[in-house]
Amino acid sequence: MRYVGLAFFLSGVFLAASGAAQAQKQYGPGVSDVEIRIGQNAAFSGPGSSYAFQYRVMAAYLDALNAQGGVNGRQIVLLQRDDGYSPPKTAEVVRQLVENEDVLAIVAPFGTPTNAAIQKYLNLKKVPHLLIQSGASRWNDPDHFPWTTPYSPFYVIEGRAIGRFLLNEYRSAKVGALYQADDVGRDFMKGLREGLGAEASTMIVKEANYQVTDPTIDSQVVALKSAGVDVVFLAAQNRFAAQAIRKIAELGWKPQIISTSIANSVKEVLVPAGEAASTGIISTTNYKTPSDPAFRSDSGVQQYLSFLSKAFPGHDPDDIAAIRGVSVMEAAVEILRRCGDNLTRENVLKQATNLRGLRLSLLMDGVTIQTHPEDYSAIKQIQLIRFDGEKWVKFRELIDDE
Repeated sequence: MRYVGLAFFLSGVFLAASGAAQAQKQYGPGVSDVEIRIGQNAAFSGPGSSYAFQYRVMAAYLDALNAQGGVNGRQIVLLQRDDGYSPPKTAEVVRQLVENEDVLAIVAPFGTPTNAAIQKYLNLKKVPHLLIQSGASRWNDPDHFPWTTPYSPFYVIEGRAIGRFLLNEYRSAKVGALYQADDVGRDFMKGLREGLGAEASTMIVKEANYQVTDPTIDSQVVALKSAGVDVVFLAAQNRFAAQAIRKIAELGWKPQIISTSIANSVKEVLVPAGEAASTGIISTTNYKTPSDPAFRSDSGVQQYLSFLSKAFPGHDPDDIAAIRGVSVMEAAVEILRRCGDNLTRENVLKQATNLRGLRLSLLMDGVTIQTHPEDYSAIKQIQLIRFDGEKWVKFRELIDDE
């Protein structure tokens, strides 16, 4: 099992030639002896903009890496384009990145509907569409879309883990679900029902959904309360999850809230909703908590803290956006490192789909990346966490979907 630490802190790793680099150099678009050009769409504006900090972290990570010599002596040039979380805009900016900017790959692009808008195009062009920042199960389809690979645990897997937890701990509860009306919400609900099994039809007493363009979800929350719900399952993005938590508190209602991993940022969700209203919420994660004293001697955590303090002084080290941004770029850098001097699109895909047992520095112990040519799903382990009013605290054992 290979362990990958924070790339730019490992002296000399990326300056040394790998075994693959001994062969004759082979370059695809966007590659030369001195640089590797990659691109990504990101929601720096629009309804998904609360996730934008993750992309600022990715850019800062690569800046720090490049200052240490880059990957195998090459600088990584990251071209980020704002798509406003609008699928037509995503298609436009990604086409420009591929056809005008000549990028080697699209790496860590954001969003479910936005990636759906570019999936066919990138596969037809045979451009690596890597480490997608969405847990929709549609990204694991190597037979039809071999150039598309996921990163996040699938929403179905997370929903299934939560369903099993509810079945064990809240079997007599009335469950109400508020979910996003697209592939995101549908996958979460599919997993939740699978986890509840035969009890799903009786335990889930009310479902409500929303569109990402809706101004509020107040009426949906009121409908859940009116249905006598005592466990609320939120499969909602940051802004809507915060609204729901705040509205629940305003109603004087005290159900057990379970907010999925797409909306468990303390800064972007729990603080806006109110720490008091958020205390006791349950969620899931795959990452270490950097501020936890248990990780004081963890080299990966310490390297991350050093990076964050230099790049974003004073920023909360437990911010999931920062943690995820670093972790995703660690994986991307490892893929490029393994390519050596064979930096063709075909070899990038080959390396991305053979990450067996890859450990990243901020993933919890026991959580690994496991991609195979026949199965692209990267992370299958889930950890339950509970908010104590200040930070997330893990409870129960790590759940392995396999």
